[in-house]
Amino acid sequence: MSAQPVTPNVPPDHVTVEIDGQSLVVPKGSMIIQAADKAGIPIPRFCYHEKLPIAANCRMCLVDVEKSPKPAPACATPVMDGMKVATRSEKALKFQRSVMEFLLINHPLDCPVCDQGGECELQDVSLGYGRSVSRFNERKRVVVDEDMGPLVATEMTRCIQCTRCVRFTADVAGTYELGGMYRGENLQIGTYDGKPLTTELSGNVVDVCPVGALTNKVFQFRARPWELTARESLGYHDAMGSNLFLHVRRGEVLRTVPRDNELVNECWLSDRDRYSHQGLYSEDRAVKPLRKVNGEWKEVSWAEGLAAAADILKANQGDALGVLVHPSTSNEEGALLARLASGLGTTNIDHRINNRDFSDAATAEVFGLPLAEIEGADQIVVLGSNIRHELPLLHARLRKAQTSNGAKIHVVNPVDFDFAFSIASKQIVAPSTFAGALENADLRSAVQGGRNTVLIVGGIAENHPQAAAIRAAARDFAAATGARLCRIPQGANAIGLTRAGVLPAGKDVAGMLAQPRQAYVVYGLEPGLDFADAPAARKALAGAQVVAFSQFACASTRDVADVILPIGALPEIDATLTNLDGRSQSARAGGKLPGEAREGWRVLRALGGEMALAGFEFIDLAGLRASLAPVSVTVAASSAASVASEGLEVASTAAIYRTDAVVRRAPALQSHPLNTAPRIVLNATDAARLQLQEGQMAKVGTEAGRATLPVVVDARVAAGSVWIESGHGATAPLGAARVTVVAA
Repeated sequence: MSAQPVTPNVPPDHVTVEIDGQSLVVPKGSMIIQAADKAGIPIPRFCYHEKLPIAANCRMCLVDVEKSPKPAPACATPVMDGMKVATRSEKALKFQRSVMEFLLINHPLDCPVCDQGGECELQDVSLGYGRSVSRFNERKRVVVDEDMGPLVATEMTRCIQCTRCVRFTADVAGTYELGGMYRGENLQIGTYDGKPLTTELSGNVVDVCPVGALTNKVFQFRARPWELTARESLGYHDAMGSNLFLHVRRGEVLRTVPRDNELVNECWLSDRDRYSHQGLYSEDRAVKPLRKVNGEWKEVSWAEGLAAAADILKANQGDALGVLVHPSTSNEEGALLARLASGLGTTNIDHRINNRDFSDAATAEVFGLPLAEIEGADQIVVLGSNIRHELPLLHARLRKAQTSNGAKIHVVNPVDFDFAFSIASKQIVAPSTFAGALENADLRSAVQGGRNTVLIVGGIAENHPQAAAIRAAARDFAAATGARLCRIPQGANAIGLTRAGVLPAGKDVAGMLAQPRQAYVVYGLEPGLDFADAPAARKALAGAQVVAFSQFACASTRDVADVILPIGALPEIDATLTNLDGRSQSARAGGKLPGEAREGWRVLRALGGEMALAGFEFIDLAGLRASLAPVSVTVAASSAASVASEGLEVASTAAIYRTDAVVRRAPALQSHPLNTAPRIVLNATDAARLQLQEGQMAKVGTEAGRATLPVVVDARVAAGSVWIESGHGATAPLGAARVTVVAA
């Protein structure tokens, strides 16, 4: 939509209107408030939000329309050719001031103690349109609060029933968890069942609330807005790269809020990105260089820590060395790791720690259709993904594609996951049969006539032991149907690290673990939980010398490392990440580095300088960035791993709030209802065959390890499969294609 001064030639489907004496050309169907916003003409509002359906609840936007006997709500009145609107006339101001007076009848006078103070829309608008004295002296109503969970705090007596939160959960999140109860003066907004919010986007209701009724429970009473400094940053827990602001006070990240970017996250933020900053302040943060001396950990100086790391790497150059990198590592750090590996003569470097099948030498690829255009697709196929947990805001865009564009969404999954959109067709099958499911004639016929077809391939498919065959089938499907292929990168910066050359011309992750190296560089990893095959990783690392660059001095890192060099997490450093659209985005340092921790690029520069390696001569970040260039690596393909023929096939998904070390340490997210305890889930037929019952403990085993887990019986799981969530210590030993399950 556009609004600009009138010209003699009015474009098709546009009309001419006059607002406050200013002539504008606006699209037909626009509302008065939309035309005014584009022209920079302010109209007060509470219920209107450009991303939510129009409700016209609050009436704060009443304006005076020529020839209309009654005031018109600007948010719900469409423009007409020749319409004349006054937003600041005496009549219009009288309407607006009267509405403001009504809204404040029951509002409590608790601005000094309200956590929304300083960023409250009601406070701001009442300053311009409110009276200094109320003419109403009746008792104010009081609304009993309800607990909406660990993320959103409530004070519903302040609520003005604008219903923004209701419309968000219904129309954007699609969970319909909030609504209006009772009528008239007794109207209350809340959940119908009194249970916590379960949407993975719940923090957005805090952003849309124009008063202090819904606030950030984690941030509550920690600081006032004017004490905070905003720093531009990025979400780094999935490949979307959501734009956000870190709100910092004296070096501590106290809050995270969305930063508008229509091409990426619009104006929303997932709870995982919003609340993960809590994990930065875990008790096991690595704050000083550590060196293992005679089996005991000793704090050392940076000079001694770097010297010890250099000694290990000098003694284990070439093929004896492996470099294992977390896929959320920044572009700058990735480039230096590639230079470090090259300088030490090794081609064994990889960031694909979640993958199990490297036989096709697959790497992360940019989406075949830009993220912002996916909501315009008319046929969408989701293959092997619990997309609501894997990429929460992509899931929201798929819902938008269906509700706004009528998209037909087809699903091929091992579990009938809960999605907030209706499914046109679904095949719930074991992951090993995904390739065959894509050849299904009914599915191909259904999408063949689509004008804009998308195939989204998720983590279940990408990380399966037979992923190469699934990827080949996905390419064939795309070629046969004209679908755009969108493989979800397995890591926040998998595409950036691919471009930086953090890929093996020698041994890949699986090869480095199956045939252990004499020494390893482990970067940004929590060895006990981050690898697809955690038992193999522990075994390989335990028998080698290990230099760990880590944000956390966790137990699994201490078990395998010889030197731990503390580095900053993304919210604490200047860095760039490349998202699934191939868009390189910048983050600025927000939080203060803890203790003696340093930015990863500084540590790598110092280590490279210690060993006099080429490519480490720069002196600052600008110098490093000036030297960055895409690196082409011919990735070595390995033979396909053998897959056991007995047992139940594993459908493994990453637990939504156990995806990486920082998220795992955020207390509020760990208390969220979506963060379920480790378990195995199988259907009733398989449970009966194995003589297992709901709640019973079962022994789950592979050649690499065993676990004892509670059983959940769920008809949504495909026959012959067992659903397990990774990211838990209890499920870490189960990194295999098939498992045996017996009663404990």
